[in-house]
Amino acid sequence: MYIDAFCNGIDELPTIDPELRKDLMIQYENKGLRYIQRQLKILDPVFYDLVDLKNPKRIIHALEICLMTGKPYSQLRTHPKAKRPFKIIKIGLNMDRQELYQRINQRVELMFDQGLLEEARSLIPFRHHNALNTVGFKELFAYFDGEHDLERAKELIQRNSRHYAKKQLSWFNRDKNIRWFHPKETREMAQFIEEKIADQTK
Repeated sequence: MYIDAFCNGIDELPTIDPELRKDLMIQYENKGLRYIQRQLKILDPVFYDLVDLKNPKRIIHALEICLMTGKPYSQLRTHPKAKRPFKIIKIGLNMDRQELYQRINQRVELMFDQGLLEEARSLIPFRHHNALNTVGFKELFAYFDGEHDLERAKELIQRNSRHYAKKQLSWFNRDKNIRWFHPKETREMAQFIEEKIADQTK
């Protein structure tokens, strides 16, 4: 989404009233996910059909916009195409799924070797922050809570990292302007960039 915003611009949406955000968070905490899902379906059935209904942050954000503006969030998502004073060349890196998953598993092992466990333990006082509700930390926080042993925590980090990589690929595959290469195809990438630059300067 950051890349989309950089390349294409973002919708101009209102600044959210902190009291409204706090009130919606209280509703979510007291009444549950299903309750805020129903509120979104009433206020914006179009976005309700598009959003990840298991993601309370997205649902609450859409509700904030609906309640702040009095309009469905889906109507304000105009996806403006920004004019940029430069040309954009998009390159994606991918590999065979089996090779990718093996690399992910190895990367998790390396993270543990380089101190992930100690880092996570030092961050326990800050675990309530959303920035730490991420793959790698949330599985170790559950380990510290006694929900599973360390080996299981490592397996979950590997599994959830693989799932996240799959989601990333699905997201980027929507963009037909991306030219995909294996990470080792550096010569082919350089040639592709040179050709694109040549075409753009004609």
